Amino acid sequence: MNKSNDYKRVFDHFDEDNNGMVSPSELHRRVGIICHEQVLIEDVQVLVDSLHGNKVGGHELGFDDFVSLMESDNDDDKVEDLRKAFRLYENDGTDCITPKSLNRMLDRLGESRSVDECAGMISQFDLNGDGVLNFDEFKAMML
Repeated sequence: MNKSNDYKRVFDHFDEDNNGMVSPSELHRRVGIICHEQVLIEDVQVLVDSLHGNKVGGHELGFDDFVSLMESDNDDDKVEDLRKAFRLYENDGTDCITPKSLNRMLDRLGESRSVDECAGMISQFDLNGDGVLNFDEFKAMML
């Protein structure tokens, strides 16, 4: 798996208006969809601003900024937290998140979706096209 190509695919997914930049609002919407919880736009703006020397407002992420953001969160504690979260979703022993395992977890969280809807959610971040999410794809999605 080519990490640069994977990042580019995720970046292109976040870049909703295809202008070659990810705005704080685009990042906010995608993170909210992925995390299934309320993320404050102000928190996203602070994150984006921090990549630009803490100068406030008006910044967007180019591809290099996006890669820096993805790779800045690769410390051991965060990776271990992601592994724990991954195991919750991958509870059928396949070492990947399947549409059925995602469906079961969402049901437990009170976010009922059909297996087909779960397959669609997975396909948005399935970088190698195998219909499931492995840990690297999950990590790219979450970071």
